[in-house]
Amino acid sequence: MERTGCVVAGGGPAGMMLGLLLARAGVEVTVLEKHGDFLRDFRGDTVHAATIRLIDELGLGGAFRELPQSRLRNVAFPVPGVGLVTLGDFAALRPPYNYIAMMPQWDFLNFLARAAAEEPAFTLLMEHTATSLMFDGGRVTGLRYRTRAGTEGAIHADLVVAADGRHSALRQAAGLVPKEFPVPFDTWWFKLPRYSTEEGEIAGIVPAFKGTEAMIALFRDDYYQMGYLGPKGADARIRSEGVERFRERVAMLRPDLADRVDAIRSLEDLHWLDVRLNRLPRWYVDGMLCIGDAAHAMSPAGGVGINLAIQDAVAAAARLAPGLLRGQVSLQDLERVQRRRRMPTVVVQTVQRIMHRAVFVPLFTGRRPGAPAFPLFMARHVPAARKVLPRMIAFGPRPEHSPGFARRQEPRAVP
Repeated sequence: MERTGCVVAGGGPAGMMLGLLLARAGVEVTVLEKHGDFLRDFRGDTVHAATIRLIDELGLGGAFRELPQSRLRNVAFPVPGVGLVTLGDFAALRPPYNYIAMMPQWDFLNFLARAAAEEPAFTLLMEHTATSLMFDGGRVTGLRYRTRAGTEGAIHADLVVAADGRHSALRQAAGLVPKEFPVPFDTWWFKLPRYSTEEGEIAGIVPAFKGTEAMIALFRDDYYQMGYLGPKGADARIRSEGVERFRERVAMLRPDLADRVDAIRSLEDLHWLDVRLNRLPRWYVDGMLCIGDAAHAMSPAGGVGINLAIQDAVAAAARLAPGLLRGQVSLQDLERVQRRRRMPTVVVQTVQRIMHRAVFVPLFTGRRPGAPAFPLFMARHVPAARKVLPRMIAFGPRPEHSPGFARRQEPRAVP
């Protein structure tokens, strides 16, 4: 039977970052990823300034900046009767952390995997799905897994970390039940072609509203990543209406893209995201910790889920590495991680709930969408807020720095 110091279920941003950090501390760590690669569409693609700073602290900044990416330099909000109001102009932040990077998540995860593979203590097992937990008395002592080929196995560990997402199998196996908050919408992601004559770097992510419907668009090199926002529970209705009706919706919301809606060949091209907003009252049991979406599923509003998940990983590595090196992680160690990360989670989710009530509930009930009045007033009329709001968006509440044991000097360029 296999054994490691820490086994992490889930090779997303939180799991891969935690694996890299713990391996740099000298902890034997194994990360399980259920897919054969990271190449999946419509995962979150934002890398916030707090994460870019962390990457620099790890000595990986040069390699990171060589990855194909666009730079999000502001966040704007359309206000009826007013026009676009910029909530966050990142030019107000100190360089080099005055933007949010936009890149396909698979590129970011492959980047982390390559960095982690350089650490002797790190192991990545692809096509391994964590299925259940092992217990000794009341303590979690490892997990069971199944490979894509159908082979079953088990890994004993001093600590199991559930980073396996909002539908976490390990969270359920541990008996941890999240508190759910109402969410008024789901999202349907799809692609539309972007022609070579259409130029321009991303200047902001701005939703389009019309009637009781909404859509957002993000630029990619050769396509637009589109997100249609509809009422919670509308997936069956949308699919029953057929692809032609959905194309009409897109053309109505974005007339400038109406000439390419035939690229939506069928409703199979739509990727439905069942939007959740929840958090665990308790993130851990003896021998197991939940981080990222397994601990707190975030709404896509603001695109902050990846940043929060990575910050969880950094806080966990800093507080758990000493115990893991001794071969013993206490309940107090796990509680310290949750205590460190609970406030940022609550703050961000509270802001998201306000956005839901102010924008999406009125939208889907046929009333004119509003906007969070206080931040918009601050952004338009209070000069100091033009510095505070961008920092809150780019870094979030309580951003984490790399623990000292994980820091490396940037390699010197060869003359």
